[in-house]
Amino acid sequence: MPVALASPADGTGRLFVADLPGVIRVVGADEPFLDIADRVVDLRSGYDERGLLGLAFHPRFRENGRFFVYYSAPLREGAPAGYDHTSRVSEFRAATPDRADPGSERVVLEVDQPQANHNGGSIAFGPDGYLYIPLGDGGGARDVGRGHPPGGNGQDLGTLLGKILRIDVDGPEPYGIPADNPFVGREGRDEIYAYGLRNPWRMTFDAGGEHRLFAADAGQYLWESVKIIVPGGNHGWNLREGNHAFDPENPYVSPAEVPRTGRRGEPLVDAIIEYPNAGQPGGIGQVVIGGYVYRGSTIPWLFGRYVFGEWSRAGAEGDGIIFAATEGPKGQWEFTEVGVAGSRTVGAYVLAFGEDMERELYVLTAKSRGPAGKTGRVHRIVPA
Repeated sequence: MPVALASPADGTGRLFVADLPGVIRVVGADEPFLDIADRVVDLRSGYDERGLLGLAFHPRFRENGRFFVYYSAPLREGAPAGYDHTSRVSEFRAATPDRADPGSERVVLEVDQPQANHNGGSIAFGPDGYLYIPLGDGGGARDVGRGHPPGGNGQDLGTLLGKILRIDVDGPEPYGIPADNPFVGREGRDEIYAYGLRNPWRMTFDAGGEHRLFAADAGQYLWESVKIIVPGGNHGWNLREGNHAFDPENPYVSPAEVPRTGRRGEPLVDAIIEYPNAGQPGGIGQVVIGGYVYRGSTIPWLFGRYVFGEWSRAGAEGDGIIFAATEGPKGQWEFTEVGVAGSRTVGAYVLAFGEDMERELYVLTAKSRGPAGKTGRVHRIVPA
């Protein structure tokens, strides 16, 4: 079940794919690059949001062989009673060009998760050389319940859940804090870069333009959305679901009055894309899947457009959608479905997107809802 694709800047053009059960493979190679399945929490075969979720190569991987993974580990000793698992960001090193050293693991960051879902995890190095880590709100639903304080984790600056973090993995161990992180010297955890996220499922930097950071935020029962992340910004959850008001006590109806500010008086950042999900009439799909701004050369009409997806079309099972969005004059993006030549449809669940060193795009899919079987595929997007 492929959920992340990365290509290091080492001149080889290789594609590395993270498989949910805990294996990283090089496309075209017979043996795994890294196998940490024995360190991943036991997964449910039918459906699970836990597992090996993120992969990022150090910008100087060619020289230092360092890369980072995000995975769901069994609940660590000392974690709150009743919690589900511990999310872990770890550093590994390549022993040879084709194999990583599984014994080289250095744990960078651990965050205890109250429930099994909403784990985010698509870690990425920014153009500034820092590592960005997206975390969901802790799981469950509505950002309430065990492990969710009054008002929710998304709005609580005292927790790392429901945030995007920014850390320096080249500083003191286990990690350093960039001096210009938004909450250094003020209320809030120093690691926090942005907050108010429900479940940022796939986050990427634009390789061109202003190198903006895009994150798809999976919705609750009504709205899916994509956001451009603003440093220090409050992106709304659980005051909002997408750009609509959200009431945790009545989550199936969007209140008419949409909040414009957070509980500290700070402005809420609007999503750039929003669409109704399968929980309401006319819904498009079930879960938004974040993608990339296309900066390749083989499909000129896509250049500069944000390519993203939908896990599965509303009313169907295993029928993902590919979208292309164009930026409008007032910060909102218009999007259309991209047909697949010969069939129009993807014909499988869309799990993630990937980008190679030439900035061409890939779609990661599976026909199964969970990490069982061998239906995972990596598809390259090419002209029809």
